[in-house]
Amino acid sequence: MPLTLTPLPNIPLIQPGDDLARMILRALDTSGLQLETGDILVLTQKIVSKAEGRLVHLPTISPSPAALELAEKSGKDPRLAELILRESNAILRTRPGSVIVEHRLGFVCANAGIDQSNVAENGATCSEWVLLLPENPDKSAAQIRARLEAATPWQGQAGKRIGVMIIDSHGRAWRIGTVGMVIGLSGLPGIVDLRGTTDLSGYTLQITIVGAADELAAAASLVIGQAAEGTPVVHVRGFPYPLREGSLKELLRPKDQDMFR
Repeated sequence: MPLTLTPLPNIPLIQPGDDLARMILRALDTSGLQLETGDILVLTQKIVSKAEGRLVHLPTISPSPAALELAEKSGKDPRLAELILRESNAILRTRPGSVIVEHRLGFVCANAGIDQSNVAENGATCSEWVLLLPENPDKSAAQIRARLEAATPWQGQAGKRIGVMIIDSHGRAWRIGTVGMVIGLSGLPGIVDLRGTTDLSGYTLQITIVGAADELAAAASLVIGQAAEGTPVVHVRGFPYPLREGSLKELLRPKDQDMFR
């Protein structure tokens, strides 16, 4: 089966408290798509964070002494530096314009994943508002998946088994440019372990572990875009691996195997 990625139309600008599952079902109906077992829905972090009320108004933040010190080193707004500290397990690197952290969710990213693009509220200036990552993206993906699966039984048939991913744009230590990566998932594998299988030449693979969810996140990110495209949900059909329960944790490299720290 070919891999097909279809952006869902007519997803409105998300507000805190919005029902994402209901909006996705409406968009599927508009597009003429019916969910089938094996389908995957890919959502941007931004719409999940907005629906969960993760917007922060910077004038309400009082920077701590540690935030003031981080702001001086990085050139960041001290209030933003305070939020970076709150959202991080550890500060790993600091340079003017960027703070590399271990996010409290376990992955390494810039500026704790805090977003200032397309988040301003009620006509306010962009610099007044920021958007934090979801509190628990795996849980968010599981809740949305449960709602969507519950809506699929038709004429006595069992509900369809699908996957849901939440993705964000991350940089990488060894390459230039941002790439879509998964930060939360439910109902699909994060990795696919091919060790012990053979290649075309009959060689038994020794170390090959595929970051399948990140591969799909990167593909979906091409469809979603990085600026003003307005397509925050992508329907995927033809994912080449069997669906199973998965979580972000399986994608995180243990610290004792991390060559960049």
